Amino acid sequence: MNNRLVIIPTYNEIENIEKIIRKVLSLEPQFDIVIIDDNSPDGTAGIVKNLQEDYKGQIHLLQRSGKLGLGTAYIMGFDWALDKGYEFIFEMDADFSHNPDDLLRLFDACKNGADLTIGSRYITGVNVVNWPMSRVLISYFASRYVRFITRMNIRDSTAGFICYRNQVLETIDLEKIRFKGYAFQIEMKFNAWKHGFKLEEVPIIFTDRKEGKSKMSGKIVYEAIWGVITMKVSSWFKSYKKVA
Repeated sequence: MNNRLVIIPTYNEIENIEKIIRKVLSLEPQFDIVIIDDNSPDGTAGIVKNLQEDYKGQIHLLQRSGKLGLGTAYIMGFDWALDKGYEFIFEMDADFSHNPDDLLRLFDACKNGADLTIGSRYITGVNVVNWPMSRVLISYFASRYVRFITRMNIRDSTAGFICYRNQVLETIDLEKIRFKGYAFQIEMKFNAWKHGFKLEEVPIIFTDRKEGKSKMSGKIVYEAIWGVITMKVSSWFKSYKKVA
């Protein structure tokens, strides 16, 4: 076992799962992977089990009973990673919208002083490929909205391509993270920032999936917009242990 773990939640990713696993496991330095599969009816978990025979000890699979939300999948992965003693814990999508090669850049930034590194679409302009303009605008202005409400100086607060040092996840009370959709990503960054951890954005190019279907929905957008206000108000009545 090494000290780097990539968490990849899946639901119906049979077109992508083998390719993304093989690509991540080809990188140097090496990463381990844990797949959190929400009982994909297309057989995603079966592909993962077959690959476990080729990569002994590097691929792990946690299966859930159904679609329980992105946030709860990552929380399960965080708990598992901390229990196993990983030091650097990554989030990424299964569909190649996040370039696996950028895992190395996120890792380097964390290794060199950051506590949480963010693969950012907006730190050097708008670096998004193959999204319709409507979705680009929603995502871009959502992040500007979050900056205005929270005062976090993060340009891509909804990003889901992340590297955490284990201390961040040990400090945040994961049981009290309430959001399940993309607002989960905002809530995790906000909590890390309130605890005084160093957040750093690393520029990436985000490319929309070529295979499979997007999981975006109106409910997810609604949660992200209105949840930020309730999260900010709730923070006025909470105490955050500041890290040294």
